[in-house]
Amino acid sequence: MSRGIAAFLPAFALVFAVSLATPASAQETPLAAPTGAPAQTEQLATPSDNAGDQNGGGTGIAASGRGVSIVGLFMRADPLVQGVFIVLLLASLWSWAIIINKGLAMVALQRKAGKFEKAFWSGQSLDELYSQFASRNDHPFAAVFISGVREWRRAFEHGAPSASILAGTKDRVEKAMGVTISREVDAIERNVGFLATVASTAPFVGLFGTVWGIMNSFSAIAARHDTTLAVVAPGIAEALFATAMGLLAAIPAAIFYNRFVNEIGRYTNRLDAFSDELSAILSRQLDEKAR
Repeated sequence: MSRGIAAFLPAFALVFAVSLATPASAQETPLAAPTGAPAQTEQLATPSDNAGDQNGGGTGIAASGRGVSIVGLFMRADPLVQGVFIVLLLASLWSWAIIINKGLAMVALQRKAGKFEKAFWSGQSLDELYSQFASRNDHPFAAVFISGVREWRRAFEHGAPSASILAGTKDRVEKAMGVTISREVDAIERNVGFLATVASTAPFVGLFGTVWGIMNSFSAIAARHDTTLAVVAPGIAEALFATAMGLLAAIPAAIFYNRFVNEIGRYTNRLDAFSDELSAILSRQLDEKAR
């Protein structure tokens, strides 16, 4: 009997220890699902702007961050950066004035050249064409024609030229037309070089404003001992705006400069070809009248 009780006591102690170690929630099994009202969800409140208020002016930065105001950036910029803005704006406006004026001029020159070549190859005599265009010498083709024919007619002022002066007359005709071509091409190319200057220098002027704006940002950080966005953002915005202004002035100037150079080059080749044809016609007539 005593041996049975002694054997049962260790088993009873083990069961009692396990029951103490098991949590009460695990020992109890719910009899039924809860029947109360479901939990209600509430909308989270909008975070306050205390962090921005603590940084000093954070609310103003957020309000201005909704849209970039060019006037606001200009007014907040350093005087030197404002000077860069003004220079780039004037360069851009002057470039667009040249672009529009030169584009219209090239269209008019091409149209007048086509009309002149049509009249030149219509079968009229050189004297008739000279009388027709002498009074309205308003484009390069007419100017080259007038200069060549005028020098050619001077050879006949004292009668038919002798064979000894034919070579000199031909050289004078070619030189007169060559000088006229150079003068007319220089007039066409006027102000085109300014576009090249703006295209090459405007990015560097904008870069100078960018560097100065970044220097202002670092100066503000050093003065306030603060690297928050409210301190750094204004100077960075000024810097990036200066770069944008430089590109805004340089890109159209570079595009239209290359276009005008190509168009003027083709027009000059067309003018040179006409000069060679006219020189051949005048030389032939000089040979015929010298016989």
